[in-house]
Parts: sequence; structure tokens; C-alpha cells
Amino acid sequence: MGVSVTIIVLIISLHLLAFVFAIGAERRRSEAKVVPDEYDERTFCVYTTDASTVYGVAAFSLLLLSQTVLNAVTRCLCCGKGLISGCSTTCAVIFFILSWTGFLAAEACLLAGSARNAYHTKYRGNFVTHDLSCATLRKGVFAAGAALTLFSMLASILYYWAHAKADTGFWEKHQNEGIGLATHNHGPESDKP
Repeated sequence: MGVSVTIIVLIISLHLLAFVFAIGAERRRSEAKVVPDEYDERTFCVYTTDASTVYGVAAFSLLLLSQTVLNAVTRCLCCGKGLISGCSTTCAVIFFILSWTGFLAAEACLLAGSARNAYHTKYRGNFVTHDLSCATLRKGVFAAGAALTLFSMLASILYYWAHAKADTGFWEKHQNEGIGLATHNHGPESDKP
């Protein structure tokens, strides 16, 4: 298997779209303010838009799609044909681990941020206090997911490149092997004049 530019462009574009959505989710995080009730002396929290949750789920989905494409092409390193031993295989294994680590960490940040943001935007409570504190998603959760998305993209591209380099050795190693019928003697028939 050689390096396919189409696969590289697809992986990079999906990761970059996930990055853009993660940054959008960070910028559109829900904010809350305490609003007094007009009919009695209660106060309650009013949260802003829920767009951050949608952006976070979109980034989560795009990153998942990119990792699925990468592992389908490389057959998840362990299910495909054997790789040649050497530096390329070692690099492929290292970048495979880094790719999965970055992917899982980014997915955790995006999913946790989306869930936490959705919970707070749906929350509405009545309290008999005037100094009500409205909890919101901590700043930087989606930004961490965006940074880990870029790390995952770099590790995924390097993994794909190292895997493709190690995988091409399979064909080169066995291309000169053949049946060799023309070079064998077949017993008594070769003794005839």
C-alpha cells in the first residue's frame, strides 16, 4: 500500500473541520445570569444559547469519522497483512498509540463539554436567595478538545505515512518469488533424447 493523497486530504480536512467546530463551541459557551421573578421574590438562572453543544457534538462526530476512515484504511494496524520489520514499523506502532491517545482525549473533552453545556442550558431553578450562583461550563474544555484534535491529526498523518511505508515492503519482499516451472527437472522425462 502506498501513501494516498486522497486519504491524507480526507483525514486532514475532517480533523480541521472538527477543530473549527471545537473552537466555535468554545466561543459560544453558555453564559448565565440571575434574573428575578416578576411575580414574587424568587430568582432563577437564565442561560444563553445552546449552540456550543451542537458545535461540540459536530466536532465529536467529525473526529470519530476521521479515526474510522484512518483505521479502515490501515486495518487498525493489527488486522491487516504483516508489516516489514524495521524503523517504519516501530514508528507506525508509536504513532498508532499516539493517534489513539489524542483521539480518545479529544473525544472525552468534546463529549464532556457538550454534555455539561447542554445540562446547564436546560437547567432552571427557583431559589429564595438573591445571591444565586449559576454554574456554567468551565472555560477551556472545548479549547483543550481543539488542541487535542490537532495533536490527533498530526499523529494520525504520521501513523498513516509510517504504516504505508512499512506496508510497501510486503510486495517488495515477495515480488521475485515465483513457481519456477521452467528450471526444474521432472524425473524420467528429462532423460529422453
